[in-house]
Amino acid sequence: MKNDYFTVENLKYSYNSDFSINVSFSSSKNEMTCIVGPSGSGKSTILKLISGLEKPTNDSHIFLDGIDITKEKPGKRNIGLVPQNHSLFLHLNVLDNVGYGLRCRGVSKKESRKIAEEYLKKFDLDGFGKRFPETLSGGESQRVSLARTLIINPKLVLFDEPLSALDAPLRKKLATDIRNWQKTIGFTGIMVTHDIEEAKTIADKIILIKNGSIKWHGNASDFDERFMRR
Repeated sequence: MKNDYFTVENLKYSYNSDFSINVSFSSSKNEMTCIVGPSGSGKSTILKLISGLEKPTNDSHIFLDGIDITKEKPGKRNIGLVPQNHSLFLHLNVLDNVGYGLRCRGVSKKESRKIAEEYLKKFDLDGFGKRFPETLSGGESQRVSLARTLIINPKLVLFDEPLSALDAPLRKKLATDIRNWQKTIGFTGIMVTHDIEEAKTIADKIILIKNGSIKWHGNASDFDERFMRR
C-alpha cells in the first residue's frame, strides 16, 4: 500500500479497555473516499489521527505522497480540514476568510485577495467577498469553508460530516457540488458521513467501519445499504 498516494497501515488507537481502532486502507491521488458506519464506530477519530489531532500507537504508520507523516505536527502535514460547523472567522469578511491560509503562508494581502476572488467564483460565491459569516446561509458557509481549505492546495482534504447540519435538499445539492468540484479542481479527499446516499454521490471508494475495524471496503457503486445491518 505504500505505493498509493495516501496510506494508513495498522492505524491503532484505544479509547479505553472497551474500545479500540485498528484500520489499514489506501487512496489513489485525486480519489474521494467516504468512511461510513454507525455512531461511535470511530469514524471521526480516524480523521483526527490522520490530521494529527490525536496520536496513534507507536506501531501505526500514515503515508502521504511517499512521506511518513505519522509523527509530524498537524501544521506540517499539508492536510486541509472541512469541519461540520465550518468554523469561519466572524471578524473577517468572506474574502479574507478564504484568503486566510495564504496570508499565514506569507502571501501579501493584495495577492491573497486576488487569489481568493478567483476561488469565490469557482465555488459560486462571486460577489460575496464583502459579506460577513453571520449573513450567510448554512450552504454558503460550507462553500466558503471549502474554498478556504482548498486555496492552500493541501495534499489531502478531510471532511468531517460537513453536510450533516443542512436540510435534505441542500445536503443533496452540495453533495453533488462537492463531487463536481473534486473532479474539476482535482483533490484527494476523505469524508466521514452517516448518509449512505451522500457517500455514493461523492465517493469513488467507500469504507464501512464498525467497532473500530473495517467491515467492507470497495467501489462506491458496489456498496449496498444492507452491509450496514450485517
